[in-house]
Amino acid sequence: MDHSYRAALAGNNNGGRPGRQRPGFAPNYPQADPDPLPAREDASSRIFGFVDDLFFQAKIQETARKLNVKVEFVKSEQDLTDRIKQNGEEKPSLIIFDLNSNSVKPISLIPKLKSKLKKTSVIGFLSHVQGDLKQKAHEVGCDMVLPRSAFSQNLPQLLRRHGAADEEVSG
Repeated sequence: MDHSYRAALAGNNNGGRPGRQRPGFAPNYPQADPDPLPAREDASSRIFGFVDDLFFQAKIQETARKLNVKVEFVKSEQDLTDRIKQNGEEKPSLIIFDLNSNSVKPISLIPKLKSKLKKTSVIGFLSHVQGDLKQKAHEVGCDMVLPRSAFSQNLPQLLRRHGAADEEVSG
């Protein structure tokens, strides 16, 4: 049955009575995206991702493009090592892990990367119901573990913070 008429009659306030709001359902106000970083032609990637999900890859790439941040996706530890060597001495500032990745084993790879890249932040994301996996990720050295929804919501701020050159961050 089509109940679309109710929205027009009730003023679309989710309560059925004018002026009444359901508790906990305050209107959502969109967060403003952070300002893009200055474009750098010589910029090497400072952010790498172990993300299998193509939709999430596209979301990360589009957000990075809007912010003038370079993000590269890698499939293995060797792939990451090769890309870091191509960048010269500059170490990545952030590595993003899909903790449900099928191409790598994040729980065993994170401690290896943390021992090699001490100043690199590691952020993992997972389904909000995976409490055990979240705990394991923290134990092996993941700096931040977020549910997919929170990761998506905070993605612009995370990419901007870690995509900026060190002198831009401290200056």
